[in-house]
Amino acid sequence: MNVSEFKEIFQNNTETAGFEGMADVMEIIEAVRQEKDAALRQYTEKFDGRTLDSFKVPAEKLEDSYNALPDAERQALEKIKKRIEAYQRTIKYEDQDDGEFKYVYHPIEKVGVYVPGGTALYPSSVLMTVVPALAAGVREIHVVTPTFEENNITFAALHICGITDVYTIGGAQAIAALAFGTESIPKVDKIVGPGNYYVALAKRLLFGEVGIDMIAGPSEILIYIDSDVHVDAIVYDIFAQSEHDRNARTFLLSEDRAIIDSIEDRMSALIDAQPRAEIIRESIENNHYAVVDSRESLLGLVNFIAPEHVSVQHKDSEMIISNIKYAGAVFEGYYSPEAIGDYAAGPSHVLPTDRTGRFSHGLNVNDFLTSHAVISLKEDTFNEIADPAMTVARREQLDAHYQSLKIRTE
Repeated sequence: MNVSEFKEIFQNNTETAGFEGMADVMEIIEAVRQEKDAALRQYTEKFDGRTLDSFKVPAEKLEDSYNALPDAERQALEKIKKRIEAYQRTIKYEDQDDGEFKYVYHPIEKVGVYVPGGTALYPSSVLMTVVPALAAGVREIHVVTPTFEENNITFAALHICGITDVYTIGGAQAIAALAFGTESIPKVDKIVGPGNYYVALAKRLLFGEVGIDMIAGPSEILIYIDSDVHVDAIVYDIFAQSEHDRNARTFLLSEDRAIIDSIEDRMSALIDAQPRAEIIRESIENNHYAVVDSRESLLGLVNFIAPEHVSVQHKDSEMIISNIKYAGAVFEGYYSPEAIGDYAAGPSHVLPTDRTGRFSHGLNVNDFLTSHAVISLKEDTFNEIADPAMTVARREQLDAHYQSLKIRTE
């Protein structure tokens, strides 16, 4: 299809930021607000089939998980942690001072982190959310995760990060617990981290009660290629995205129809051999788009979609990337596949989805800082700008404002 055909199909097929299930999530939130731990126990038993006397994971259980890791896995997590932390420190905002104006930054006091864990373990999500908070200097980090297994790699990653406040709850109820506080779990100032549809709904509803990083939807990737790409590498890039979730989306763009056809033929040939073939197949059948058009039209399409991930594997990658305005993260070239960004490149893999890249950015160290200006004007500066300020104050009929300024000019 071309760009015009794609936009019509995409807009018809893309669900609006749905509110299905909103009433159920509101009920959960209100129950946790009023009944606190009792509601958490009820929902943990209902949704996870677990009866828990205590939600908090003992510190020794986190350490045991770390000690039980094979050496290769432990070393991998530690190396990735160091790389992420080094990157985050290079982009951290610093105080500014020009004499009359200061702009200062402080770490958020208490942060809640949601780490998915209902169907799989995600130590990468621990590193991609907790490490930026550590780099910012956050003093209290409270982690919720629907992870119950003994000696698991998620707990090991938390131990590597020095986190001790970990609670085995998940879903919308975990977000509500962090937002309001319960007998077991303290109220935090901001909640970050990816989760399922109901976690996203809870974050949407509780924004304002607590800070929220973003409302992330199913994962997505846009791959812009030319005819010289490694066909099987592109196929596995698509499969890597599709195996996340049945609702994960892939967009394959090229100026050359023949290479698109070659890739889709190889997808058909290789899909049955994939361990998560069922999920990949459903994702591709419902959420895979191949678009062939002119360079100009395709560049416009990239910014229209504002994808979570953009992979540019094209001889003109520098020019193409220079024209991308909206994206969660951009990966350039054969040796920068999106999968490396999920684990070890450095920037967080918590990124805006569903076209929200038009107005938001990926999670980073600066999302864990607050800031404010300090204004210390000298007399000459005040006198220079007081007159126009008084003029506007009079026009707004705010006489006390006018007098507050006027008295300092006399």
